[in-house]
Amino acid sequence: MFPNSILGRPPFTPNHQQHNNFFNLSPTVYSHQQLIDAQFNFQSADLSRAVSLQQLTYGNVSPIQTSASPLFRGRKRLSDEKSLPLDGKRQRFHSPHQEPTVVNQIVPLSGERRYSMPPLFHTHYIPDTVRCVPPFREIPFLEPREITLPEAKDKLSQQILELFETCQQQISDLKKKELCRTQLQREIQLLFPQSRLFLVGSSLNGFGTRSSDGDLCLVVKEEPVNQKTEARHILTLVHKHFCTRLSGYIERPQLIRAKVPIVKFRDKVSCVEFDLNVNNIVGIRNTFLLRTYAYLENRVRPLVLVIKKWASHHQINDASRGTLSSYSLVLMVLHYLQTLPEPILPSLQKIYPESFSPAVQLHLVHQAPCNVPPYLSKNESNLGDLLLGFLKYYATEFDWNSQMISVREAKAIPRPDGIEWRNKFICVEEPFDGTNTARAVHEKQKFDMIKDQFLKSWHRLKNKRDLNSILPVRAAIQKR
Repeated sequence: MFPNSILGRPPFTPNHQQHNNFFNLSPTVYSHQQLIDAQFNFQSADLSRAVSLQQLTYGNVSPIQTSASPLFRGRKRLSDEKSLPLDGKRQRFHSPHQEPTVVNQIVPLSGERRYSMPPLFHTHYIPDTVRCVPPFREIPFLEPREITLPEAKDKLSQQILELFETCQQQISDLKKKELCRTQLQREIQLLFPQSRLFLVGSSLNGFGTRSSDGDLCLVVKEEPVNQKTEARHILTLVHKHFCTRLSGYIERPQLIRAKVPIVKFRDKVSCVEFDLNVNNIVGIRNTFLLRTYAYLENRVRPLVLVIKKWASHHQINDASRGTLSSYSLVLMVLHYLQTLPEPILPSLQKIYPESFSPAVQLHLVHQAPCNVPPYLSKNESNLGDLLLGFLKYYATEFDWNSQMISVREAKAIPRPDGIEWRNKFICVEEPFDGTNTARAVHEKQKFDMIKDQFLKSWHRLKNKRDLNSILPVRAAIQKR
């Protein structure tokens, strides 16, 4: 994908340089001077001097061959590079010589109506050898816990299951995003050698579709980053790097100077759209919390997918336009399943506080889904009844004026008195930092539109018991 990359660059800091057991980053990493140094690294004609390249062994993989070959001197291969070992040469994204990412190949079989919590990758992570945050491709999961999809005896439930099986993200989709993340991490580490790039959001939390964009979080240090100043400066350097060094492989890179700034871009090889932020660490934590909920009970993922498709069709699933984000919608579904007379989901943060504490070190967060067994609910409602109940709950039962949705507490709780919650139309508590994930809904017109859609869809679905009455299934499948 990026032929001007040094693919032999070790992704970890050598042991003799490690001190901090969280990120191996001291609290003063990337001070103002170091940001200047990063800019100097970017402008340097030989960026390979920004890092020291050493051999490193990962599990059963042979040591990575490294070299100090010049970088970014055009696409023409230099004559002195021909003598380099193959592993150290610059390679294309889909080069046959490039070591493939090892991904579990189990894909849900529609005929058997089965799916699994896929182990992400098989290579072993050894904390004693590498004590910083492991790259995503080296995160180990236990063997998959196979889950049988729920039975669908009625028409509405069958429609929901068919939509889910057609539109759910496949392992091949995840591989494309992970390969891009791996290459981008190597490139960004030329600017910030100790940084780490994480794939987060729907791509990894179990609620992705085939058309889901990729969300990336660039972690440069363990302490918070000022989003208005420091994060913008870091992303400015990254954006410039994308525009100048990687313009042949990344298109439309755009720096969005929002409250939480991001760089938006499209990878030409995988054709995936990405959003990249800096140090939104809570996004990494909630990714694995939601992943655990996704595979905890076999009705959760199909229900979330159909509700996201429904909300998108009715134009109430776009935070940039003042409606609900996908993250808020997922939390709303989880909350509903927690508050049924016979709950389908518990509060994981109450039952497993050690696994889902904000104090858990980031390199251990990925282990949480492996430590939680399936949840056995006595509730036998089918998918059709649950979809209808979800619409009814938010159309007629939930008190928008005085209550806040809390997945952490597994119930609706009184709104806080803080300024962040005052005069807000919808309050959805972020499970880790307690902020309002639905703060984008700040206009009464948009709020009324959301409530109206819940009410209308509930009435239509109750009368017809046909998914097409609230969501054109064929059109939704075509969009994937």
